[in-house]
Order: sequence, then structure tokens, then C-alpha cells
Amino acid sequence: MSRIGKAPIEIPAGVTVQVKDNVVTVKGPKGELSQEINPAITVEQDGNHLIVKRPDDERENRAMHGLYRALIHNMVVGVSEGYKKEMELVGVGYRATANNNVLELSLGFSHAIYIKLPKEVSVEAKTERNKNPLIILQSADKQLLGQVCAKIRSLRKPEPYKGKGIKFVGEVIRRKSGKSANAK
Repeated sequence: MSRIGKAPIEIPAGVTVQVKDNVVTVKGPKGELSQEINPAITVEQDGNHLIVKRPDDERENRAMHGLYRALIHNMVVGVSEGYKKEMELVGVGYRATANNNVLELSLGFSHAIYIKLPKEVSVEAKTERNKNPLIILQSADKQLLGQVCAKIRSLRKPEPYKGKGIKFVGEVIRRKSGKSANAK
């Protein structure tokens, strides 16, 4: 039995879960999310717990068991607490400003980059003196938040020589020595 799949999902107060026609809908204070699940996987509600079950031990069913349990758990956490990602712009002249749901980035190119974010994702840009600019993204949908972060990061990935680029707060960039260190 899958260690992830067999773990019950606890439903916090203020969150309602509805399972109907292979669609799991989760409503909470931070929003509403729904996920279509494979017909082979069943989801049962037992009090304030959700239990995900599979019909047999076939390889595909074992894989889907853990997957759908994780997706449903992410939805429950998202609508109750929400998810937050912080990204840091490292580089001279790199700036970020947020207007409504449009993020304007100045990343050393000849032009500014404008990114229109989905309405489910809220953005905030912070700039403090003598610190790198921060982009703070929040959403109830973990998948969508990760996808938006990956898109923003792809505009200027951190490079290994000077460490310039867009990185997550707390991320460690493996640094390389330049040409001068090898010339002996």
C-alpha cells in the first residue's frame, strides 16, 4: 500500500468537500478548487477525514492512488491556508513593480517585461534600500502558483558565475569559479 495514498486527509474547520461524478470540489475561506479524478480511484468522507482508495494493486492504480491523494491534500491546504512563494531579483538594476495583477520586470534587457498574472494569483513587489527586490506571490492553487513562478524564473535564471538572476528566497545557487582561478 502506498505510504502517501493510505494517509487520511484531515479536513479543517470551515472547509467543505464534495465528491460528485469523479470530481472533487473543495471550498474554503481562501477560495474554491475542483479536480477531476480517475474513475478507478474512490474518495470517501469519514467525519472530518477524506480517505482515497484504489481497487487493486496494478501499477497504474498504485501511481494514481498517491497522486490524487496529494492533489486533494494540496487543494484542502490551499483553500484553508493558501500558498506563498517569495522570489528574489539578484543583479544590478533589476527591478519589479506590481500593478493590479500585472507584474513589470526590469531584468537588464533593452525593454521592460510585463506579465499578466491569472486572477487566482495575487502579487506584491517589495523594494527596500540595500536589499534585493522581492516578488511575493500568493494563491490557493499550488499547481498554478508553481507554474507562474517557473514562468517568471525562466525570464532570467540564476547563473553560476555571479549568481545574477531570479531565484527563490532561501535557494542556494552552486557557484563556479571563473577563468582566473584556473590559470596557473
